[in-house]
Amino acid sequence: MKKEHRGRWQRLATEGANPRSRALDRLGPDGIVALMQSEDRRVLAALRRARPAIAAAARWFRETYVSGGDCLLFGAGTSGRLAVLEAAELPPTFGTSPRRVRAVVAGGRTAVFRAREGAEDRRGEGARGAAGVGRGDLVLGISASSITPFVEGALVRARRRGARTVLLTASRRPRLSLLADLAIVLDVGPEVVAGSTRLKAGTATKLALNQITTSALASAGKVFGPWMVDLRAGSAKLRDRARRIVAAAAGVSPDAARALLARAGGDVKVAVVAGRTGENPRDAARRLKAAGGDLRRALSAPRRVR
Repeated sequence: MKKEHRGRWQRLATEGANPRSRALDRLGPDGIVALMQSEDRRVLAALRRARPAIAAAARWFRETYVSGGDCLLFGAGTSGRLAVLEAAELPPTFGTSPRRVRAVVAGGRTAVFRAREGAEDRRGEGARGAAGVGRGDLVLGISASSITPFVEGALVRARRRGARTVLLTASRRPRLSLLADLAIVLDVGPEVVAGSTRLKAGTATKLALNQITTSALASAGKVFGPWMVDLRAGSAKLRDRARRIVAAAAGVSPDAARALLARAGGDVKVAVVAGRTGENPRDAARRLKAAGGDLRRALSAPRRVR
């Protein structure tokens, strides 16, 4: 290991020892749980401090998706698995295309289920993962340490190709602006188990990702009020949720909602428009298309006179 690399890691906040856990091994389960819960309070404080940057990333995410660009999430280890989790959960919730919001994890698919720690050092692999991006795309690199070579490689390549770049990290260091257009720094402090960034850093990262994607897609017309009107009803639970959403949003009975969904081919938005306007599903679909898929805008548009 090169001397400069040892110094690089030694200075990271994520590698520091937490003075409150200096006797961690002697606290017992009750004491450790109490300490961890106390430390976890730092997560929300860190998110509040990073709110402007998180909101900026959400705006970029929304602009990218609405304009037809791709959003790629890069990470290694815990960060990579969080990226995979975020990308996998968006299609059933918001109806996003898995081709347009996707995760790239160091070590490939097998690294999702089994740790492949050396994969994070492959800068070239990260660069190759970003080789297809360009102007109009967004690359979000997730690295608790901020120096993961795999993520660095992806961000550098993406930036050279004209894509917007965001770094989500738990370690503040000089010149982060040289690595990404926007840095979101979650200052959660050292972990209870030194260096174990699956703890506070991982929790803060997951919450930040929730906030970025949810606020981006909810404000892009994927939500109507509190309801996920672009959901993909691929299970019994989601089919029941779709019926309840149509009933509530259209102001109709559960039976009427079921009938509306059947006539609309399972499309929640079309069913809501048809229920609220009295139009047939074909005209409701046309109204939605004219409104760019935005349900609220479609409902406020005047009805066409034939």
